[in-house]
Amino acid sequence: MLRSLLAAALLALLAGPALALDTSAGRAAVTAEITGLEEPWGIAFLPDGGILVTERDGRLLHIRPDGTRLDVSGVPEVEAEGQGGLLDVMVPRDFAETREVFLSFSIRQDDGAGTALAAGSLSADGTALEGTRVIFEMSEGSSGGRHFGSRIVEAADGHLFLTTGDRGNRPSAQDLSRHNGSVIRIARDGSVPADNPFTGTPGAEPEIWSYGHRNPQGAALDADGTLWVNEHGARGGDEVNRIAKGANYGWPIISYGTHYSGAKIGIGTAQDGMEQPVHYWDPSIAPSGMMIYSGALWPEWAGDIFVGSLKFGLISRLDRDGDRLTEAERIEDDETARVRDIVEAPDGAIWFLSVGQGAAYRMVPGG
Repeated sequence: MLRSLLAAALLALLAGPALALDTSAGRAAVTAEITGLEEPWGIAFLPDGGILVTERDGRLLHIRPDGTRLDVSGVPEVEAEGQGGLLDVMVPRDFAETREVFLSFSIRQDDGAGTALAAGSLSADGTALEGTRVIFEMSEGSSGGRHFGSRIVEAADGHLFLTTGDRGNRPSAQDLSRHNGSVIRIARDGSVPADNPFTGTPGAEPEIWSYGHRNPQGAALDADGTLWVNEHGARGGDEVNRIAKGANYGWPIISYGTHYSGAKIGIGTAQDGMEQPVHYWDPSIAPSGMMIYSGALWPEWAGDIFVGSLKFGLISRLDRDGDRLTEAERIEDDETARVRDIVEAPDGAIWFLSVGQGAAYRMVPGG
């Protein structure tokens, strides 16, 4: 912990001047810690205070605690088309022992492209991923470059969750014989846990944990180890869902939005056997990365959910009361232009990636 705090302090010294941002908890100091990024997608912290950042065209960056920026080799080949490319990055809790890193990305397939998950070991000098291997790949992708989902979360029990989008093929999200529009749960070697809900269901893909999702691009665990996911609706109907084992979240049969043409989606907003969102946005905000805050630096925000917006250039803070969510505020300024990811650093600071600014920002109380 001390090393992480010292590294954070060093990064702050290397960064540019802090800017002030107004929040419900008072002024926050926001500093551009990493600049010159091209389509940044995911960010993760290393135990020594280093940082990994993905860029959608296939580049993995390692920013050392002293600010040195390295291009990491050994990244899997990506299909950088439309919304696809190199997407999320996740550093597991045991990185100090294993040096393992996980990457989600779009992989070329016979019928187009699909979401995949790779693992590799970061070399001692931090310049390469070694032994990189694909541990999961969608059984059948689709043509077109949209709806890859692609957030990675390490579960409390050490298993991995990966979100996949419907790939623009709406009915596939209700088809258990395909991975489209699902939350996937696998072991770290890619094997299927015996307690997955569809392991004994004929014709079903056993990696599926939940289904009926459109394009889930944000995912996070709460303090109880429960997985929460946000996903893009069509026109209106962006959702936050509390994920339950084997549950069906309804897309494209139910939705609080409409098609971009204005036409009705499915049968309406409810159907027996399909889950309701805990929160939805109308109009859509195009939600991206999601973080559930510990309260380390802002105790009043403990347990609140923070979601980046790609459409409006803001961070939405959702106040949580049990399973009820209410949008409490929208944090926005020039720095929040098209927020792609938002995470809590080991020292409690809030970091976010701005695609619009091509930068990673660090937010702390003050300013």
